[in-house]
Amino acid sequence: MSGDLLSRYPPGGGALRERAARAPAGEAGGRARGPEDQPVPILMYHAVTRSPAAATRALSVTPDAFAEQMAMVMAYGCTPLTTAQLATRWRTGRPLPPRPVLITFDDGYEGVHRHALPVLAELALPATVFVTTGWLRGLHEAGGAPDRMLDWGQVRELAAAGVEIGGHSHTHPQLDQLTPGRLATELAYCRELVGAELGAPPASFAYPFGYSDRRVRQAVRAAGYAQSLAVGNVPARRAQGPYALRRVTVRRSTGPELFGRLLECRALTRAYAPDRALTRGYAVVRRARQARRKAIRSRG
Repeated sequence: MSGDLLSRYPPGGGALRERAARAPAGEAGGRARGPEDQPVPILMYHAVTRSPAAATRALSVTPDAFAEQMAMVMAYGCTPLTTAQLATRWRTGRPLPPRPVLITFDDGYEGVHRHALPVLAELALPATVFVTTGWLRGLHEAGGAPDRMLDWGQVRELAAAGVEIGGHSHTHPQLDQLTPGRLATELAYCRELVGAELGAPPASFAYPFGYSDRRVRQAVRAAGYAQSLAVGNVPARRAQGPYALRRVTVRRSTGPELFGRLLECRALTRAYAPDRALTRGYAVVRRARQARRKAIRSRG
């Protein structure tokens, strides 16, 4: 499968690599950048499946599309890193490798093991999977999963293959809407379960729905996570800080042309304008809800 794709997108060369190298100044292939402003595309995947549930269809990709996208990562000469590797380099000031990119998956869908892992393993591409521990099949299952999820044995196999396993809360709530006690429990229990199952607690976290605020980010840090990812649909930069690194969404409608632009960090404003408008609207609603709950608690 990937051999055929790599013949179409030869690693380290070909027209795609040449086009990436000719990206205009201020984009991926232009002037040399300092560590503060070098953009890094952090790709956010969810389910990888041919037959997604209705709830996950828009944010899913087919196995064939995923394989083609990973072949493009190779063809563009990108250097994939795990979330922890990127954060460590930015934290210590170590230089980034050529064309860094992160491949991340949220929630913990079973197709990541069935369809994505063979491609990642064949191409030797590192990745990060952020698991919602209460959605995983097995002893700690809390219900509410939107599709078929990984079991803990599959999570261990992913980790053994070199995939970083990060936390994504226990039940996938909107963290910025939780009381301090419930927020602390969601973060700590997720980290505790991953640590118990894998032998080491996760270093990285991703916010469910991408929602966070200063209180949530401080709680994530206090829970012991060293870095965390939001969404934003813009490239990540060191200046965003280790607890608010942005990602770009890869969905079922992401074709090769847009995917190439993601890898180049090029011309993303128009492509993700509807997402950003929704994000701003949701932020207003969430702030109103928080204010209402605070007012109710103060009256009580």
